Amino acid sequence: MFSRRRLILTAGLVMACPAVLRAAPQKLRLAHGLPTTHPVHPAMQHFADLARERSQGELDIALFADGQLGQESDLISQVQAGKLDFLKVSGSLLERFHPAYKVLNLPFTLRDRAHWLRVTNSDVGRDILATTTSSGLVGLTYYDAGARSFYGRKPINHPDDLKGMKIRIQPSVTMTRLLELFGAEGVELAWSNVYVALKSGVVDGAENSVVALIVGRHGEVATHYSFDEHTMIPDVLLVGTERMKSFTPRQREILQEAATASYHHMNKLWDAFETKARADVQQMGVTFVRPDKEPFIAKAAPLADLYAGEEASRTLLRRIAQA
Repeated sequence: MFSRRRLILTAGLVMACPAVLRAAPQKLRLAHGLPTTHPVHPAMQHFADLARERSQGELDIALFADGQLGQESDLISQVQAGKLDFLKVSGSLLERFHPAYKVLNLPFTLRDRAHWLRVTNSDVGRDILATTTSSGLVGLTYYDAGARSFYGRKPINHPDDLKGMKIRIQPSVTMTRLLELFGAEGVELAWSNVYVALKSGVVDGAENSVVALIVGRHGEVATHYSFDEHTMIPDVLLVGTERMKSFTPRQREILQEAATASYHHMNKLWDAFETKARADVQQMGVTFVRPDKEPFIAKAAPLADLYAGEEASRTLLRRIAQA
């Protein structure tokens, strides 16, 4: 009799308090290397907030910014090892996991921001995100990181102006080869070391979006920024493959919906941030240079033959061009 009464009482409590049936909150971590002042941080906070809200607290994602848990290469290893759940990295680092990112990152493949938006919000963009799944990394969405251009202590009006220069780059076979075509040397350095390297002369320049001159204070040690806009490499939000498998189908759906919403939120944040950054950079005394892009495009052309030589890569390049 007692057991029957207890069973009836428990059933009544469950009906009165559905929360009893909810799964315990999963404490998850998302890490990246940029400061909280960069718009990608609030964009990812939007992702975390939506995931928590729509899962009714089951997915509790905490953000760790500014390289607190390591630089991007370290974070990738942590996610693959199951020690970290989510991360944001530059698409350039994903080249070593699948050639699709080499194609996406080819110079002048993305013509302008409108084209970037069409590609990243299309089937071809989603197909690229899925390519690293077998390497332990599931792509959820892209974030705008702006067009990357060269900057340093002298104007760069033509690719020949880069001859003999040491230019900081992210780890990327594509960028290493591009600098060789321009007669320069690509120097791979972690983001946290770029300011000191520019100031001390370890490198003569760097390549990044104009906001790097504000976020990384590079405008204090660089005098000229050249809008050659050779690449528009996106940042990518990823989750570990095994971690993704551990979620329920509904939780995976929530995460993807939240990631897509954060993509659109980031696009709005980026517009305002980049506009303000350009004004602030000019106030710092940096001279903007707007070179003819055609010589840069011509010099970079052999890369398409080198890295899009296989039929799958050529097909992907055509799909990107047609987006």
